[in-house]
Amino acid sequence: MKSGKMVGLMSAKDSSPNGKKFRLSSGWFLLLAVLAMLYFSPEKVKAQDDMKVEAYDTLNIEKEPIPTTQAGEFSPGRGFDLYKSKWGSLNLSLYGLLRYTNQLPATQSFTDHLGRVRNIDTRHDIQWHRTFVWASGFFYTPKLRYTVSIWGLASTGQTLIFGNMHYQVNKALRLGAGIGPNLGIRSLQGPWPYFMATDRQMAEEALRPGFTGGFWITGEVLPRFSYWLFLGNNLSQLGVNNTQMTRDLTKSFSFWWMPTTGEFGPRGGYGDFEQHQKLATRFGVSFTHAREGRFNPTSEPNPVETQIRLSDGVYLFETGSLADGVTVRNAQYQIGAVDLGFKFKGFHLQTEFFRRRLSHFNTTGPIPESESEIIDNGVYVGASYSVIKKKLDLYGVYSTVIDQFDRNPWEVAGGLSYFPSGTRSWRINLHLIRVERSPAGSTFGYYIAGQSGTTVSIATDIML
Repeated sequence: MKSGKMVGLMSAKDSSPNGKKFRLSSGWFLLLAVLAMLYFSPEKVKAQDDMKVEAYDTLNIEKEPIPTTQAGEFSPGRGFDLYKSKWGSLNLSLYGLLRYTNQLPATQSFTDHLGRVRNIDTRHDIQWHRTFVWASGFFYTPKLRYTVSIWGLASTGQTLIFGNMHYQVNKALRLGAGIGPNLGIRSLQGPWPYFMATDRQMAEEALRPGFTGGFWITGEVLPRFSYWLFLGNNLSQLGVNNTQMTRDLTKSFSFWWMPTTGEFGPRGGYGDFEQHQKLATRFGVSFTHAREGRFNPTSEPNPVETQIRLSDGVYLFETGSLADGVTVRNAQYQIGAVDLGFKFKGFHLQTEFFRRRLSHFNTTGPIPESESEIIDNGVYVGASYSVIKKKLDLYGVYSTVIDQFDRNPWEVAGGLSYFPSGTRSWRINLHLIRVERSPAGSTFGYYIAGQSGTTVSIATDIML
């Protein structure tokens, strides 16, 4: 543990060390929404009445390009039309992932930033890992669309039902509500499941926010330039009910520019499966601000909120995370990111830099002054190439977190993806990871907190 004098308890409204307040009002979001609606006058809206509504197509980008402003995990594939009339439609789509995971060496432990030794429960299992079933379509008008999602994770025995709705005013303005992403990094904004492997890489998994209920506005406000504004309940609503949440709402935004082709492939995903003959480019920025709580009494050492981990893999809100016997009640979370992507003739290069700031801690006791503000920087660089066109992709990834505790975790990963059907709809994936001191840990991805060593994954997934 770094030396330094101890500081006292900080309330939710304390100022930052430089004296400026970082607590933002949600009024900015509502003001922007109102201004956007006023900008699009009735005459402009009427001119768009007969506009073509983009389809949820994951297979053929030339025929029916999908919106890149859909919420990734909660956007269906092409699916099967069960019903369609001028008053409404119903489409059924599904996703399934079967995966073998082996984390080596089998017996491990790590020392956290306070010098405490913790055991690691490594994985060696075969799981029908993840299931999604989507019922989607429109009601009354093609501009009013809905998606109802059934999500299941066999690893934890969880099954959830949720959804979202959105109304397309015109190309520049779509209104949405329901479950959506806090817009802190690019991979939360559509690319899933078209990652290089079947889950996110270490650095982004360690620092990212999650999904929650909220309201958003999005659209292509200028040619090839899009925006997304989101107001949500908290950083991650998984496992948190409305009686546990506080009155603090998250605020986030993302802007991205695709100057050369105006698109970046289906769902804006990774890998140039579509074989772009003209260089496709995407440049983006994202930001999330939250005042997050642990969502249960401090008398319980294990928090309900498990989205935020420190760079040693310890939950921020667990008792003893920053000082022995001290519990963090509330904290301010901020993350900003810049991402760049290029696709050309089967080659894809993707990189993103993000900076996370944890501060304004409200604690049950004193914590070291050196930990009154915690800043971690992360980066990943990934490249892929279609060795056999629309059949076999080869890829490699490097990611690292430059953290305040000087642990500097890193990973090198790579693998092969084979597409038996010649489409993105069916993939067989071999993924290998060499990781040191992983700050990420979850039942969703490839990592256990504190893990060092090699992970082998063999998986197959389908999306229809």
